[in-house]
Amino acid sequence: MRTSRLLASVLLIPLLAGCFASGGDTGTSGDTKDGSRLRVALAFPPAENLSPYGADATILSRLGVTEGLTALDANGAAAPALAASWQRKDARTWLFTLREATFQDGTDVTAQAVAASLTEATEAKPEPAALSGVTLTAEAEGSAVRITTGDPDPVLPLRLASPSLAVLSAKAYEKKDRVDLVGTATGPFELTKVTGSSSATLDRYDDYWGGRAQASGIDAKFIADGTARTAALRTGDLDIAEAVPVSQAASLDEGAGRETATTRTTSLLLNSRSGVFKDAKLRAAARAAVDTSALADGVYEGHADAGVGIYGPAVTWAEGKRQQPVGRARAAQPDGTSITLATYDNRPELPEVAQVLKQQLEKAGFKVRLEVREYSRIESDALAGKFDAFVLARNSLVDTGDPVAVLAGDYTCDGGYNLALLCDKDVDRAVAQAEATSDTAKRQDAVMAAEARILGTDVVVPLVHQRVITGVGADVRGAILDPYERTLVGTGTRR
Repeated sequence: MRTSRLLASVLLIPLLAGCFASGGDTGTSGDTKDGSRLRVALAFPPAENLSPYGADATILSRLGVTEGLTALDANGAAAPALAASWQRKDARTWLFTLREATFQDGTDVTAQAVAASLTEATEAKPEPAALSGVTLTAEAEGSAVRITTGDPDPVLPLRLASPSLAVLSAKAYEKKDRVDLVGTATGPFELTKVTGSSSATLDRYDDYWGGRAQASGIDAKFIADGTARTAALRTGDLDIAEAVPVSQAASLDEGAGRETATTRTTSLLLNSRSGVFKDAKLRAAARAAVDTSALADGVYEGHADAGVGIYGPAVTWAEGKRQQPVGRARAAQPDGTSITLATYDNRPELPEVAQVLKQQLEKAGFKVRLEVREYSRIESDALAGKFDAFVLARNSLVDTGDPVAVLAGDYTCDGGYNLALLCDKDVDRAVAQAEATSDTAKRQDAVMAAEARILGTDVVVPLVHQRVITGVGADVRGAILDPYERTLVGTGTRR
């Protein structure tokens, strides 16, 4: 099995947080038959009817519903999940040997079922971000799955750890209009009921291959208001609340607010396809107007670092290899040019960030109209280019664990999450070169060269690199504080 030794060298990122920190016990399961249900509040309601292929995929993985062939360990290397081991057969072919496991509908996790599930993901529209720029075919081979990629893909085991490439049973695909997640996944908790965008009910899946979870189930609420999430935790109505606002952190009891360094960067994205910021000179003017230190010290009250690039301090190798932006235009005078700046309020700091940016941009000569909505109600408009500028908090390693993936997904012509609507041949060429490079040091250099190309277009202005605060009740043990923000509860999470 080629696991941590090979893949840690490919991943290019260091240990971020020792092990994923927890409130006590780690992910080991107990034999509790009737453990208490966990009450969990998530910041983001489903934006895509819990589609496993888009942003909602992380909701499912954070609640312990879905999993893929592999997972990310604390070092960021690929670790076994539904695949017990794997081998690279040649430059384009990998063989993943499956462990014995069952789907939540009672059917076996077979090579045929896994191959069919991955094939469904490759055909999904829009394509999962983890597959941006990648073609693959999956075929059953005995108790293993043979995966062949169109081009050599040295980080395929990392790619398969993406929440958007979760393995589901055949029953999930019986409905033509959507993928059905109720009882069709493989994780320790089974989704049994979804109430619109307000709540979800999960029960323990007793036959989980990793052992019975200690909690008997999860009652999840989607609460976009960060102050409301924090208040519910303080009053004992919640056990775990994600994304506690920095303004609320001091109101929690000692030890209840757990801060985690992450690879999340908050950025200002400028619409380069239409409107005002199609002009590179006005994008340069907007970038020059931004004072990132005022955001890190002011809005985030020291719980963030001033933006330096797409990758922040948590990706420690990046700083020593960072290159100067390439091809920046000379800034023009805004002269009262009107723009619409938008963001969402699920992360409560973002509207405040947008308000500060509004002031800074107006001081530079822009006229700014601010629009704030809940994320599920603004994502489609942002992707369609209906705003001139958008403030986004994005984990740069969430899709695959590979730093190239966020560049391919967010900044290339065919990227599935390209909010800046950038289409630049030089950027595409630089990203493709990084994707094709296997050697660790050379891949790092190629990644930073691509970052320099992207920053040179001024479609993205990195604002701050975040640390996140998770609210954990005093009697809760085993909450998973994941720097990649893919996992929140596991078999050992209980109260």
